[in-house]
Amino acid sequence: MLHTTEPELTIDLSINKPLSEDRQGEALALAATAESAAQNGKHFYIESYGCQMNFNDSEIVAAILAAEGFGLTPNYEQADLILLNTCSIREKAEDRVRSRLRTLTQMKRKKPGLLIGILGCMAERLKKSLLEQEQIVDIVVGPDAYRSLPDLITEAEGGQKAVNVLLSREETYADVSPVRLDQNGVTAFVSIMRGCDNMCSFCVVPFTRGRERSRNAFSIVAEATDLFDRGYREVTLLGQNVDSYKWQNPETGKTVTFDQLLEMVALISPLLRVRFSTSHPKDMTDEVLHTMAKHQNICNYIHLPVQSGSTRVLEVMNRTYDRTWYINRIDAIKRIIPDCGISTDIIAGFCTETDEDHAQTLSMMHYVQYDMAYMFAYSERPGTLAARRYPDDVPAEVKNKRLQEIIALQNQHSLLRNQADVGKVFTVLVEKDSKRSNKDLCGRTDQNKMVVFPRQNYEPGQYVEVLIESATSASLKGKAIGYSKIG
Repeated sequence: MLHTTEPELTIDLSINKPLSEDRQGEALALAATAESAAQNGKHFYIESYGCQMNFNDSEIVAAILAAEGFGLTPNYEQADLILLNTCSIREKAEDRVRSRLRTLTQMKRKKPGLLIGILGCMAERLKKSLLEQEQIVDIVVGPDAYRSLPDLITEAEGGQKAVNVLLSREETYADVSPVRLDQNGVTAFVSIMRGCDNMCSFCVVPFTRGRERSRNAFSIVAEATDLFDRGYREVTLLGQNVDSYKWQNPETGKTVTFDQLLEMVALISPLLRVRFSTSHPKDMTDEVLHTMAKHQNICNYIHLPVQSGSTRVLEVMNRTYDRTWYINRIDAIKRIIPDCGISTDIIAGFCTETDEDHAQTLSMMHYVQYDMAYMFAYSERPGTLAARRYPDDVPAEVKNKRLQEIIALQNQHSLLRNQADVGKVFTVLVEKDSKRSNKDLCGRTDQNKMVVFPRQNYEPGQYVEVLIESATSASLKGKAIGYSKIG
């Protein structure tokens, strides 16, 4: 199965209507879905591309601008400032942003006072060259410089191109209360750390998001508590590598590790579901798994990227674990949390990958039988270790052939895993109307599987027991048989 977790609303600026889902898992844009009054008479519109971290960053940006009197608008035509929060993880993600900018060119000509800003990883990677390449861009801001946005906007209003892409070793935005752009009011993201110290040879994140730093644990618990008090019933703790979370209390000198943080958030209320993403195999500890098993409201779902099943390729990727280590972590998950859902990331056709290496990836998939996967052909990113050290030597047609084999196998596994749930009853947190019909609702199981069922009298935010009646490789369908005892 090709699995995406992008937000539900995507907007094509040229015609202002929803786009179809991209089954390759590429980032889609999320327009601001909330609206707020502008104290200074100016409105901004924001779109996010890429990972959940980017979406959460957009909520931080919205909070910073709201504090300066800017109003949030879901209508780009009413905006005085349009911000694109970008992703650089693959070339295709950057191409989407450039396409958006071309769409906005004509609008900028009609509205000379309109400001266009590029935020996030693409801004950090390309820096000032972005202003030269894309003439309509007025503001370029990296992930650690969002507090400077109000000053940069003032500078741009004066006719100057405004740039701040300085990375920080301290910035976590711990004191910023994000403006929640997703209006389902049920699920929310909470950032627990920023940056990454892993130097995977294919990845730009350490260069675009800086060094790893963990957020104050008490500020995380306070944010999650506030969300629960406001009616939210699920939080996802976000980090490039959540397992390496480590915060030292300056008053006591004691260190809070990720398993301890998980428990702190879980203890807010048994009615608050807790998820997290993303884990790194080298840092996934048994302590985390035992904490998950101990608390019913910590969801039994782990996203554990493998990238390749070949120890040799993993070494070229600088993943710092081998095939045996990864299998050990999978075995631990299945031993400690027998009903845990597991998903992964897989790259097809990485530098030097042979047919035997590819076969090792397929055999890993057979061993684990992932519930879901993000699957991509390798895309060389400028500035990475791989781009500097290794030739991109796997032909495009070979990459595509291997990717299609991976996709086909994952579709088989996803269907088998979902069909095994038919006849079972799951507790589902209702999130929203089904995309296909407002007569149906949808929500996720503990294992992060999407379930669609008739609305009856149920509403978003409620826990419902659902009997699964049928399954596809993408989702489960069933009927509600009553409210859950926990809700």
